[in-house]
Amino acid sequence: MNPLFVVIAAAGHDAEALLAAEALRHAAGQRPLAVEVRASGGVIGPHAADAAAQAGQLLIVADAGTHDDADTAADASRFVHAAVERCSLREALDDPAGVLARCAAASPAGERMGENMGKRTGKRIVAVTSCPTGIAHTFMAAEGLQRGAAALGHAMRVETQGSVGALDALTPQEIAEADLVIIAADREVDLSRFAGKPLLRSGTKPAIRDGSGLITRALAEAAVHGVAVGAAAAGGAAPTPARTQGGAYRHLMTGVSFMLPFVTAGGILIAMAFALGGIYVHDDAHQGTLGWTLFQIGAKGGFALMVPALAGYIAYSIADRPGIAPGMIGGMIASSMGAGFIGGIAAGFIAGYGVAFMAAHIRLPQALKGLLPMLILPVLGSLFTGLLMFYLVGAPVAELLQWLSAWLRGMQGASALLLGLLLGAMMAFDMGGPVNKAAYAFSTGMIASQVYTPMAAAMIAGMTPPLGLALATRLFADRFTREERGSAASAGVLGLAFVTEGAIPYAARDPLRTIPALVLGSAVAGAVSMLAGVELKVPHGGIFVAPIPNAVTHVAMYAVALVAGVVVTAIALRMFKRPAEAGL
Repeated sequence: MNPLFVVIAAAGHDAEALLAAEALRHAAGQRPLAVEVRASGGVIGPHAADAAAQAGQLLIVADAGTHDDADTAADASRFVHAAVERCSLREALDDPAGVLARCAAASPAGERMGENMGKRTGKRIVAVTSCPTGIAHTFMAAEGLQRGAAALGHAMRVETQGSVGALDALTPQEIAEADLVIIAADREVDLSRFAGKPLLRSGTKPAIRDGSGLITRALAEAAVHGVAVGAAAAGGAAPTPARTQGGAYRHLMTGVSFMLPFVTAGGILIAMAFALGGIYVHDDAHQGTLGWTLFQIGAKGGFALMVPALAGYIAYSIADRPGIAPGMIGGMIASSMGAGFIGGIAAGFIAGYGVAFMAAHIRLPQALKGLLPMLILPVLGSLFTGLLMFYLVGAPVAELLQWLSAWLRGMQGASALLLGLLLGAMMAFDMGGPVNKAAYAFSTGMIASQVYTPMAAAMIAGMTPPLGLALATRLFADRFTREERGSAASAGVLGLAFVTEGAIPYAARDPLRTIPALVLGSAVAGAVSMLAGVELKVPHGGIFVAPIPNAVTHVAMYAVALVAGVVVTAIALRMFKRPAEAGL
């Protein structure tokens, strides 16, 4: 079934345009839909030129006065062979199903939406995307898969497991009817509902960079996951991949993703407490005041649960639910022994792999198997993890963390400069990939030990690439295409919010010249931040946390470090990149 190409031209009504795009996708169901939004800050999800030239049907959503105005706003001349339908933005929001039904009635011979599904050559594909923070990569991966499916003629439904939970959750019927399942995630995702389905697991990066390539690979390489109910009843079975095969990085990032809300809530509440009662608000002299109470909630509540949450969900990623209790107990022991986030990581992996080993090797009669996940594994796993933490792991890790914390607090001059350069370069190197997340996880973990300078350096460095690109498109426009210049405002906003992924579209087009420039600028920003001793007590939020009292120290130097990194990035882009081709 041919995809329906949609262009929403609604500059000045960006929020409504994005809502209309989601409404149309939801109403389309199994129908392949490729949506381009032409917003004030640039083009979101642009249609490839070759795909547009071959499109059979186009829907233009615009509030322009005449058809000619709407076509101009949508750049409809790209769709040379397409039959065109038009509607207003309000129609798309109020009655997306009706708009699509109108398109179906006008579609070329035999190509009715929802018809001829038995004769289609495309596949029904469902996907889940997720990343540790659930902010940028999650939705960029979903968009990449949807565009790729539309280009290949497949029907695609994507569930995004972002920072606010699962959006557009897949229904049991959609899963049952699916020919293929793609999991594009950098953290652990529950796969039990996909038992018996051909499934391929991947990170988010392949989906972002080449959605159609990932779909093609999945069609060729997907393996049946788990045991379908019907197969189990018949005595047949398909191999169930162990969760432990996800890799240490995926397990660590799962733990980090569940830890972040505790860090954010605790850090902001502590900053508010200091703003109300000063730096000694936690003393007994302030007991009963609002500032003292906020400190108790943030420090004794939010921060106290950081390490247990990290350890518990690392173990969950490895061993599923039986690993949560041993992991969290191990994390609490690590906190009580002063082993901090490093001890929490160790406890999580000990609990996870220990429980997974027990689950694979403990054999019980059928009548007693129900006791395994609810009683035996949590108790034995907690015993195993606790004993190892107390007698083997906890004390050495606590000494290591104490030395590391003292070293970081005392860093000055060349040592601070080198750490800032390293953290900054790592944050920009792969913009949300494993190297970036390693620097981010280290910086976030040090917050639990009251060491805040690495977090400030990491956040400054993560904001720099999109902001540097936005500045470069203004100062050195000849180095960028028209589309890149049009997207600069969006990249800048993402940069201000500490969403480094806003730089990915630029880096993907010219990685060998763009990435070194981004790394250089971020390294400078991180180095200036560390040299100035800037501290940051919350792990996310970008420039928008600066007004929160005591969340950021040395705010002026925080701004200086950011400006320095952005300017260096822009100048480096001017030096490294070649002029864009004429006409682009």
